[in-house]
Amino acid sequence: MTTQPEAWLGGPVEGFEPLLMPAVHSLLQAREEIEGLVASVPAEHVWQRPGGAASIGFHVRHLGGALDRLLTYARGETLSDVQKTAARAEAEPGHPAASLDEVASDAYMAIEQALNQLRATSRNDLLEPKKVGRAGLPSTTLGLIFHAAEHCTRHAGQAISTAKILRGSAGVAAAG
Repeated sequence: MTTQPEAWLGGPVEGFEPLLMPAVHSLLQAREEIEGLVASVPAEHVWQRPGGAASIGFHVRHLGGALDRLLTYARGETLSDVQKTAARAEAEPGHPAASLDEVASDAYMAIEQALNQLRATSRNDLLEPKKVGRAGLPSTTLGLIFHAAEHCTRHAGQAISTAKILRGSAGVAAAG
């Protein structure tokens, strides 16, 4: 069985500032990992919270939402009311519950918008001071981009871990 190497092993991606390549690779890897989840997670697992942990649906929805919010700050903008409302609802499955495919579609769109923003980001903008949140905490364009990418990757990994836990629990329940 042949597996593709992780995104960072694919070398530079044309059209991006080389200093942003680690963030670009992280976003591409997260997208691949979400695609794998969509192909393998049964619908009944999407909103389950094993042991009280966050659901797969939350992690996928949150990685897209947080990516959008962090890159809003990287552009020097403040969050809109729509972004704030969406953030408060990330853990809610909805009525009826959103499918993983629906949640992933929003995450893919956020990743694509992030990649477009990174394509347009100049080396000269990377150390520009930026303010984060209502408190206006200090960061830079570069700091926000890297945090957004690692945050996205972290939640993709947590979604994968939750999926593995639920897959294992289902096997135990079936055997019992």
